[in-house]
Amino acid sequence: MKIAFVGKGGSGKTTLSSLFIRHLTAVGAPVVAIDADINQHLGAALGLDEDEAAALPSMGERLGLIKDCLRGSNPRIASAESMIKTTPPGEGSRLLRVREDNPVYDACARPVELDGGTARLMVTGPFTDADLGVSCYHSKTGAVELCLNHLVDGRGEYVVVDMTAGSDSFASGMFTRFDITFLVAEPTRKGVSVYRQYKEYARDFGIALKVVGNKVQGRDDLDFLGAEVGDDLLVSVGHSDWVRAMEKGRPSRFEVLENANRRCLHALQVAADATYELRDPERYMRQMVHFHLKNAASWGNERTGTDLAAQIDPGFVLGEGLAATV
Repeated sequence: MKIAFVGKGGSGKTTLSSLFIRHLTAVGAPVVAIDADINQHLGAALGLDEDEAAALPSMGERLGLIKDCLRGSNPRIASAESMIKTTPPGEGSRLLRVREDNPVYDACARPVELDGGTARLMVTGPFTDADLGVSCYHSKTGAVELCLNHLVDGRGEYVVVDMTAGSDSFASGMFTRFDITFLVAEPTRKGVSVYRQYKEYARDFGIALKVVGNKVQGRDDLDFLGAEVGDDLLVSVGHSDWVRAMEKGRPSRFEVLENANRRCLHALQVAADATYELRDPERYMRQMVHFHLKNAASWGNERTGTDLAAQIDPGFVLGEGLAATV
């Protein structure tokens, strides 16, 4: 299952996504975790120290390798240079799978040991001083979008992405790449403003959206969230001594996380698993093609000097039944 965590800056989306990743590994599920936020904090939230987090390989800096690998033997893609973030897979493309070893994981993923299991962690890389004035961080997150476009995952497999804050997630079509999106919202007007934006943008794309209330302190907070987001409110999370200790760099074993919060994480997994039966591979491909054509017309054709519409393989549908390519 492909799962996104979104929310305004400071909402706690990185903390919640890291807890969910810990939960999944604790129950033995295979997990690929991706930090696609401009502010790279997921590694630290998963227990890495500053030096370990800084040493993680950047997907943005390895975009050429990623493109060359994913292009495979697809005859519709003349070169890695002609690929853009929305380039869809076709016959001959190299597809990624959660459980396998492949050149992209070798270059960009690192194992993170957690209580009860291991997750593969990938990061876009930080937006550095060298990028200021000359680069757009969407070029870094484009590496994530390209990987998601070529990723085949099955039941019981999880790809968890900590997305950019606020409505920046809509700067590309990546918001349509997920089986379910968890929007982390505080019980404040600002906290639910991103929900309203996301709900409006996502309405036409059949996106499964559920709200995770965070920093909820009592019945008044619950009533506020319920009134603002209605049935989209899935669970609410309150204060956690375990999280506070983790943020100080002194986490206890995950098994002693508060029972109420463990139940919330289980509810997130149940909600994600329920979307498996709702998958529509053909719609998924239509949306992929839709955003590719938009990007091609607005900037991609001019930048690459190529008619990127020719990259679309009209008979190709991404799905679990496809044979692996090497």
